[in-house]
Amino acid sequence: METKKKSIRVRFAPSPTGYLHIGGARTALFNWLYTRHYNGTFVLRIEDTDLVRSTDEAVTAILDGMKWLGLDWDEGPEKGGEYGPYFQTQRLNLYKPFVDRLLTSGEAYYCYCTPEELKTRRKKEMARGKAYIYDRKCLNLSEAEKEKIKREGRKPSIRLKMPDRKIIVQDLIKGKMEFDSKLFSDFVLVKSDGIPTYNFAVTIDDILMKISLVMRGDDHISNTPKQIVIYQALEAPIPDFAHIPMIMGSDNTRLSKRHGATSVMEFQKMGFLPEAVVNYIAHLGWSSGTDREVFSTAELIEGFTLDKVSSHASIFDMEKLNWFNGEYLKEMPNEMYVKNLTPFLEEAGFIDYLSDIEMKSWLEKIVSLMKTRVKNFRQFLEYGDYFFKEDFVTDENAEQILKQNGVKNILKNLVKGLQELDSWDEGSIETKVREIATQLNIKGRQIIHPTRAALSGKTVGPSLFALMEVLGKDKNIKRLEKTIANLD
Repeated sequence: METKKKSIRVRFAPSPTGYLHIGGARTALFNWLYTRHYNGTFVLRIEDTDLVRSTDEAVTAILDGMKWLGLDWDEGPEKGGEYGPYFQTQRLNLYKPFVDRLLTSGEAYYCYCTPEELKTRRKKEMARGKAYIYDRKCLNLSEAEKEKIKREGRKPSIRLKMPDRKIIVQDLIKGKMEFDSKLFSDFVLVKSDGIPTYNFAVTIDDILMKISLVMRGDDHISNTPKQIVIYQALEAPIPDFAHIPMIMGSDNTRLSKRHGATSVMEFQKMGFLPEAVVNYIAHLGWSSGTDREVFSTAELIEGFTLDKVSSHASIFDMEKLNWFNGEYLKEMPNEMYVKNLTPFLEEAGFIDYLSDIEMKSWLEKIVSLMKTRVKNFRQFLEYGDYFFKEDFVTDENAEQILKQNGVKNILKNLVKGLQELDSWDEGSIETKVREIATQLNIKGRQIIHPTRAALSGKTVGPSLFALMEVLGKDKNIKRLEKTIANLD
């Protein structure tokens, strides 16, 4: 059962070794929704004790990804808070008193085994077909033996002495889980260079920051019993645990770059809306219990509880994400759509600026034609390039239409008819086009299809007559004349 505590404090604690990916973003979102649902405190903590792989660029990317998604934090980098600092490398002095307590109580001990020695022993056990469990060689060293090893210049690590008992986890998503401590080595708390290991640092940080619930991916399940033993050895309150199922690719393997974009900021560059991404990833493991799929952020907050989170893996589907994004784009006011689209148009070199009122009005007309036909802003550039440039590519199907017998004569008659038009609007254009079809004794599609191919290079798109109106009379005639010349 999900328990609601008086003081809800949850954290998202990424390692800055890469970008914020979809799995991490989903974990952050679930923690954020839970906190906002119960009016708790959402803490962002950066776990950067991997000194080799952690980078400032990755920190920036994580913060940018969180901000783009709208996942604001109450404590953490750029915010501060009562329980800071919020970078683990700035907290190293906080871990020593806890190490000393464990050493004094006999719950931890110094280990002088070198990496080479451990590797040799591990290989021997594996050759015998057994999993390697540390043999506690250093647990009962005499003082004389310790002094001898110290004179050799060896710097010890510090290991936790695993208890001989079952370790029980009452997970709020997975249910009751039991672990046999005999299957775990006495794991290292502090490495020989003085840097705490992940399991030790994260546990002490959660104790000091008074975290009430640890919600994370179920790839962390093997870490949980180790952390619980640390809580117990320190006689510290144990938080609730909730392990979210993994996100898998369409081939049921762990989501990775081969399944498409996985970085949150890649989705921004691809032209997705943050609210659509949030709505979609909320459904990767959570269900409202209804057939409804599109929710506002406020509705997600109101409806999010852990009893609605599945214990089974979710499948990431790019087509479904595109559908969500398309639904949001359809409902977006044209003026706002233009504002969001403009950076993509500028990057593509389609427009230089938007200070001119006529330009904005023209773009809003294009948006009104295209918004129900595209799923993201990149797709808008691909499907609607002909509105902005003359060197658009004519696709193969459009080429075939233009090569059909009689097309050149049809287009010539069309040009003549369009030149005669005094009023340039959708209704007048349609009337003239159909009038020409009647004069030539051809069906409407025999003039409409080659006209669309000549004006856009495509065989599908918005209403041809609306398209012709937005392009303007001059562009229509010039493109049709260019096509006729090419056919010659």
